[in-house]
Amino acid sequence: MNEPLRIALTLTKRGETLGFDFAGSSPPCRGPMNSVVATTYSAVYLAVRHVFPDVPINAGSFDPIAIARPEGTFLDAHYPRPVSGCAAEVSQRIAEAVFLALAQAIPEKLWAAPAGTSGNFALGGFDPAKGAGYVMYQITGGGYGGTAFHDGLTNGCSTIGISKTAPVEVMEQYYPVLFRRFALREGSGGAGAQRGGFGVHYEVELLSGEARASFVMDHGRFGPPGVLGGEAGAPNVVRIHRDGETFTPEHLSKDQDIAIRPGDRIEVMTPGGGGYGDPFARDPALVMRELRWGYYSRGEAEMLWGVVLTRDGAVDEMATAARRGALKKTA
Repeated sequence: MNEPLRIALTLTKRGETLGFDFAGSSPPCRGPMNSVVATTYSAVYLAVRHVFPDVPINAGSFDPIAIARPEGTFLDAHYPRPVSGCAAEVSQRIAEAVFLALAQAIPEKLWAAPAGTSGNFALGGFDPAKGAGYVMYQITGGGYGGTAFHDGLTNGCSTIGISKTAPVEVMEQYYPVLFRRFALREGSGGAGAQRGGFGVHYEVELLSGEARASFVMDHGRFGPPGVLGGEAGAPNVVRIHRDGETFTPEHLSKDQDIAIRPGDRIEVMTPGGGGYGDPFARDPALVMRELRWGYYSRGEAEMLWGVVLTRDGAVDEMATAARRGALKKTA
């Protein structure tokens, strides 16, 4: 069934021990988004390491972490359940759940949710000019979540590694493709006192031969959540442009063996990070700066942050205060 999977996490502190219980998470699924228990445990350890990076890595650093085995859920999959997406995708969503849980207890040390996907995109085909087959594999970054002290990073690598896509110019030399676009995804960062970082917006066209496209990405249905009143970042978007028509895969950001012909274009917009804190607490001067840079539209500035501008483009402070007050009452 094409239904979202749920990661349910209860985090409990007892003395010097943190207990992680994933009971209530979804059962195993038919698709590749199951996780073996080793990856589930590793994702929890990785997330905690992100929060406390100064603690030396050794066996003792993991002693205070107690994880209840999530039996009967997709986080403890057994053969023959497919698990090809567990390391690159499910692990990041487990880490995201840990971040969001800890943010309720120690918000000054945490952040809103990052993009939470490796953006796996493969294009395989035959290049007539070289007389050989090829596979172009791309891993694309997304926005990081805002923190108590600054906005989220734009086009950051995945939570679980440092890999990112090769330069566009290199891929165009190696493969029969043309990147029509590779840009910052404007407006994708979740609103907050500190907004989320922006994702990436790219569009690649096949120039010759025939190929097939496959995707394993996440956050296609829901964007990365904000914390402490912050808004979610924009979700992942995948579109195929063919013969003047556009379609979205049934599973949104997951599909395989999509036939691609010369002139067809694949468009991907990776998620933005979640926002941190009340959007109406954001300094209007920061909103104005991002309007000048084209990150958000005037309408978005008013709807997301309640910032009202005068005709000459300056902040109308009285109208902004009134607008923010009205939006809070209706929230």
